Amino acid sequence: MILITGATGRTGAEAAQQLAKQGVPVRVLVRNADKATQLKDAGIDIAVGDASDATAVQAALRGVSKLAVILSNGERQLAMEKQLADLAAEAGVGHVLKVSSVEARAGAHNPVHITHWESEQHVRAVSKAWTIVRPSFYLQNFLSNAPTIKAEGKFYYPFGEKGAAVMTDSRDVGKFIAHVFTTAGHEGQSYDVTSPDLLKFSEVAALFSKELGRPITYVPQDPADYRAMLGRFVKSPWHLDAVCGIFAEIAAGYTAKPTDTFKRVTGQEPMTTAGFIREFRAVFVP
Repeated sequence: MILITGATGRTGAEAAQQLAKQGVPVRVLVRNADKATQLKDAGIDIAVGDASDATAVQAALRGVSKLAVILSNGERQLAMEKQLADLAAEAGVGHVLKVSSVEARAGAHNPVHITHWESEQHVRAVSKAWTIVRPSFYLQNFLSNAPTIKAEGKFYYPFGEKGAAVMTDSRDVGKFIAHVFTTAGHEGQSYDVTSPDLLKFSEVAALFSKELGRPITYVPQDPADYRAMLGRFVKSPWHLDAVCGIFAEIAAGYTAKPTDTFKRVTGQEPMTTAGFIREFRAVFVP
């Protein structure tokens, strides 16, 4: 049995569904069973509980041989991920996979990247076997830009003129997780999983323009204005500071490097930015 946390999110849901399609016994730990209806319909076992609740986690771990730790970025994330790894070790789980970030590294300054790095180190220290999967900027972020792309032909980020990012489809990360858990040789490995696309956001706009057949413009937004907008939705000061800090690093010129890991390991082609826009074209068209 494989247990997946965070399975109502895009990455965890994709991993669970991919495993279920292959007939692999899979269980998901979710806080709200109503949000896991599609997973239940796919024959996936549903365990209800919060990842911070040790009793709920212990119950969900019964009979589990492999665990995927996939949690949203947040102030409590590190404590929860450490507890998950510890409880998995106590339960005799043989393989723990953690979804991290390509920016996680020793000496990181942003709290999100620090959290991922420290969690990685803990998973490595306490697990019988471990795998780290490290994606980059999710293409799914652009779905939140659909309203302004439809209404104005524009999307806004505080990345300046030169800010760039390596793109990753979250579904590819889910597929990668399923592959790791169903094939041999991934123990003790850290994988940076990205598409081949390292793009400035003006270049993303050019791809939108080409795929949608009308002009789409990237507008470099003032960081203070973007923070004020984001603060209407992100109520945690820790999370708001962390996201704005990451975006400031991108604007200042930080970029990860594209990898061929997804194709090399799975034998499949990763989703590209153009392919993602093409697939979700209806979302962006008025």
